[in-house]
Amino acid sequence: MATDPNLSSLELQLQRIRQLQVDGQHAFALPAAQALLAEVPDHVEVLYLVARSQRYLGQIDAALQTLARMEQQYPHYSRMHEERGHCYVVRRHAPRAIDALLRAVNINPALPSSWNLLEGLYRMTGDSANAATAAAHVATLKRLAPEVVRATSHFSDGELEPAEQIIRAYLLKAGNDVEAMRLLARIGLKRDVLDDAETLLAAVLKLAPDYRAARYDYACVLLERHLYQRACEEAEKLLAREPEHLDYRALYASASVGLGEHDRAITLYRKLLQELPGAADLHLSLAHSLKTQGRQAEAIEAYRAAAAARPDFGDAYWSLANLKTYRFADAEIARMRAAEAAPATQPVDRQHLCFALGKAFEDRGDYAESWRYYSQGNALKRSESRYRAEIIETNTRQQIEVCTREFIASRKGVGDQRPDPIFIVGLPRAGSTLIEQILASHSRVEGTHELGEIPRMVLDLQGRDLDLGNPRYPGILAELAPEDFLRLGEKYLDDTRIYRGNKPYFIDKMPNNFRHIGLIHLILPNAKIIDVRREPIACCFSNLKQLFATGQEFTYSVEDIARYYRTYLDLMQHWSEVLPGHVLRVQHEDVVEDLESNVRRILDFCGLAFEPSCLEFHKTARSVRTASSEQVRQPIFRDAMDQWTKYEAWLGPLKEALGSALAAYR
Repeated sequence: MATDPNLSSLELQLQRIRQLQVDGQHAFALPAAQALLAEVPDHVEVLYLVARSQRYLGQIDAALQTLARMEQQYPHYSRMHEERGHCYVVRRHAPRAIDALLRAVNINPALPSSWNLLEGLYRMTGDSANAATAAAHVATLKRLAPEVVRATSHFSDGELEPAEQIIRAYLLKAGNDVEAMRLLARIGLKRDVLDDAETLLAAVLKLAPDYRAARYDYACVLLERHLYQRACEEAEKLLAREPEHLDYRALYASASVGLGEHDRAITLYRKLLQELPGAADLHLSLAHSLKTQGRQAEAIEAYRAAAAARPDFGDAYWSLANLKTYRFADAEIARMRAAEAAPATQPVDRQHLCFALGKAFEDRGDYAESWRYYSQGNALKRSESRYRAEIIETNTRQQIEVCTREFIASRKGVGDQRPDPIFIVGLPRAGSTLIEQILASHSRVEGTHELGEIPRMVLDLQGRDLDLGNPRYPGILAELAPEDFLRLGEKYLDDTRIYRGNKPYFIDKMPNNFRHIGLIHLILPNAKIIDVRREPIACCFSNLKQLFATGQEFTYSVEDIARYYRTYLDLMQHWSEVLPGHVLRVQHEDVVEDLESNVRRILDFCGLAFEPSCLEFHKTARSVRTASSEQVRQPIFRDAMDQWTKYEAWLGPLKEALGSALAAYR
């Protein structure tokens, strides 16, 4: 057998064992696999190969023990369940075989061997209806190209690299195969390459407009890209054909949430839960919408229902903690601690549970235990993050080099001149939701949420072939003609229209837009920009104990958050120099100390007359989607300002990492 000289030693040994098994030489394959297992005791494929050879050699007890060991770490690996099914077939135990094989195909529908076995087992037990279903799956897989079946099997088991290699090679040879194109799009969706996934699925739907599974995937990609109106339209097309389809209804509810149509979403979620009362994710989604509308008691009930439906559901507990006003009972803390410590708990649940326990012990004044859990949660999140601080620092340096005072002055008058947007920028947890709520309490200002249009525009300017060492953006701004800035400004206002009512001004509260103030000013020169700033230790500490739904990857280590804060100060200093008078700095502590004069200052900057309702912002009824949603529904309290001092014993490394920022932030 020819070997690839570029393969690692591990891969070469795996290749040799696979070939021995293909040749039926399990007496040689098993000791080779066991020797390799001694070197890599937790490797999923080595464990699988050991169990497979054990079965072929009649060592069924040993094979089942190997599979039990495998399940401890890889409970969702389909071929582990399939192999267990094979073992029970050898044992002539049909019910257990059927159960194992059903688990396999529920994870991975592209397992011909499992479907074939299921068909035979169902016929043997007299279950003709399920035998026919299994036979239909066998027939479907036979119609597909073998490469598509193999790639789908890898994809279903989370093995994206081999899946993509197989399917790309096949498409180069086969051309427009809609199943292969859809699979490549699904891989893109998993890898967050959303523009490629959208393009592929749009092409599939041109070739096969009635392909509902592809249209569903297309709507999911639009949802991930925050193109909520288009996602709703695709969901409506699907529901017109199958109005009772559960996945289509859940998708429509999610897209409705994106549009701020929470009443519709709540109705949809409640109807779905009548049919699926044990669906933990639906309880959670319902709770999020209720929370956003300020219906806290109902939200708590729904979050508790989510935790009851799945006791290790970390997100349900974290969402309760994230209300900031909820206090856990002893029994709830005991359940959380047990779930967090359980070996079978999934990493994402463990992360959520750690942050929830951090908040629970903080509320009880046990700051040592609280910090232990916050630290553990951050370490778990950081271990899986691909965040690189130098990419942000390179972008900052290039923004300063490109967007000079002369560069911006030479483009005076470009862009869309309408003054509608008010951008609120800064770091997360700096108090921006409070400023948003104050402004949204004005009769002429529409509160929306953290809009994704500017980040999406930046991604488009960066292009598909992203070179992190030498990115196209922001340098590409120098290549744009005046009409390009006008077009981008018009596009921004057109794309955000869906979030607005009839008020003349609206808020975009995406905090990280501070990195793109040059772009914002060039496309929307009359937009107002407010930089909300908070004392660095308080701000960074608040981020370290916050688990964000998505993004904000810089918040999960002391070094990362400190570097990000310093970078933020550098860039904001630059914007204040090149755009004097265009960015209003609002210090969070000043707002807390003297609300009225700061509210008047903010309104003056925005060209708005003073209205007393802005001082009573906590009485304003509107949807608030950020982590501070419950806090801004209460009057201002000073308590949170000095919260970090309770953890001062552990914050020495943060102070050291912040360095000069401790004084420079003012």
